[in-house]
This record gives sequence, structure tokens and C-alpha cells, in this order.
Amino acid sequence: MRTNPKAIPSDQGAVSANRIDEHDVGTRLMTARARCAGTIVFTTSFGLEDQVLTHWIASAGLAREIVFATLDTGRLFPEVHDLWALTEDRYGISIRGYAPEAADIERLVLQQGINGFRISPETRRRCCAVRKLVPLERALRGAAGWITGLRADQSQARADTSFLQQDTERGLLKISPLYDWSREQALDFARRLEVPLNPLHARGFVSIGCAPCTRAIAPGEPERAGRWWWEQDAAKECGLHVGSDGRLVRAAASAAAP
Repeated sequence: MRTNPKAIPSDQGAVSANRIDEHDVGTRLMTARARCAGTIVFTTSFGLEDQVLTHWIASAGLAREIVFATLDTGRLFPEVHDLWALTEDRYGISIRGYAPEAADIERLVLQQGINGFRISPETRRRCCAVRKLVPLERALRGAAGWITGLRADQSQARADTSFLQQDTERGLLKISPLYDWSREQALDFARRLEVPLNPLHARGFVSIGCAPCTRAIAPGEPERAGRWWWEQDAAKECGLHVGSDGRLVRAAASAAAP
């Protein structure tokens, strides 16, 4: 049953001095909307940051102006699909799923096996390309803007993330409204505003991707340590945002955040 998202608190006096002004997110979304003359797509994986952004978009009255999309890789946790349905119901939105092409999956499995992503970093990146990168290109086709839940402190590879970055190869504006938030700030916001979250987070799954490629992390481990943990590459990326060289891909700083 749909319920209205809990209102963003307006009394900033109740906000601790070391907390980023949460109302900046609403300003950033409005700024991004004004900067993009065409369609804006928000790709969500239903992680903590994406759920916070979904709440913000709905609360700001932008749900009809932004296209919600997700990459349904075929190897997701059941909890992700459950949260997908819950999120649509909670916010009264429709989230379009983009799945890999069946022929591409058949070819991939034939060439490297059902779990071939464990053979080498190269076979893993090939799996990510088929299940994520190709569907992403379809999701972003024709878009003028792309909203992401990236945070600069998620990993060293994402440290250069900023609010607005020009994706020159795709010809769109990449928008990261939470780029300067910490995970603790996002979690605090979600708890106070009763944002629906993946129950796997409470079991130590901080960064959640495909089920075979995600594990819970121990206290003190980096956020993305649970992704492709058998690899030694510190980047821990699938290629959506950071390339195999560990650099933020296709992006150049465009503007400072408000």
C-alpha cells in the first residue's frame, strides 16, 4: 500500500553541526533539472544511497520528471527484487528494469561457464559488461542527465566524484547529489526518514551487487571489500563508473555543488 514519503525535517537547528545540510540535496536535484533540457535517468541498485535519493526525488516532487531505471542482471539477491517492489509501492513510482540480452548471456555462459567470472579479472569484467554495461547503455540512450548514488569516499577509485560531471563519451551530464556525504550520514538520514532499506545491510552487506559476487564485510574493512573479494585489484569496480585502470571513466568536473 502506497504511503507518502516522510517529510524532510525543516528544523535545521536539530541537525548536528557536523552534518552536511541535507537540504542541499533538494537544491542539487533542482539545479540538475534546470541544467538538463532533456530526459534525466536515475539508475538505482536499491543500495543505501540510491534509496535515499529515491526518497529525495519523491519528496521534492520530481518523480514524474525523472526516469527510474535499474539493471536486472539475472544474478541479483532475492532481497533486491523484494525491495524493488516495496520501493515502487512506497513511493508510487515505476522502476524500469533493463536485463541483458538472452543471446548474450547464452554466449557468455557457453564461452566461460555459468560461474566463469571467477576464472580471472578479465572473465569477470566480461560478465559485468554483458550483464551491466550493455543494459546501462540501453537505459541511458537519449538521456541528457544521469543521476547516480556515488559518494567520493566510497573508495579511492571514486575519490574524484563531484556533483556535476560531463560524460563526454555518452554526451550527458552525470549527477551525483550525495557525492560529499558519508555512509554514516546516509544511514542516519534513512533511519530518521524511515526510508526502506535492503535487510542485507544489517547483515554486513554494505555494497550489494550480484549475489555470487558479494559477501558481507567485517568491521573495519573498506566498503567495497565484499565485491569480487577473490580479486586483488583494489578498484573493485564493474565498469559502470570506474574503468579497469581504476580511474573514473568518461567524466570531467563540470560545476561545483551549490
